[in-house]
Amino acid sequence: MVKIYAVVLVVGLIALLAWILAHVLSTDARRDILDPEVRFGIVGRRVVAGMIGFSMAGLSAEFSPRNLSWPVALALAAIGAAALAWYAGRPSLAGPQSVPDRGSHSTDVSD
Repeated sequence: MVKIYAVVLVVGLIALLAWILAHVLSTDARRDILDPEVRFGIVGRRVVAGMIGFSMAGLSAEFSPRNLSWPVALALAAIGAAALAWYAGRPSLAGPQSVPDRGSHSTDVSD
């Protein structure tokens, strides 16, 4: 199971770095199509956070000094995934104020 947690951790970290890079590039280029917040939204953020939470909690349980069995470690990994996915999708983090509205550039200057 340690290998599974390690692979999921690497994939999750790559996805997180790609998410950050795509967000920065979309902000610089002013292209909403690149922004992962617009493309994937809260579900994508929760998937990436869940992968990292699953792998970190699973690795922590596997290397625990308590000698936990693999089903217990898997259950703790699932709890870690759910907790981090919930935290990443909270309204205070993912509300409409967190995504800048770059699509409403009006050229009408009649005040």
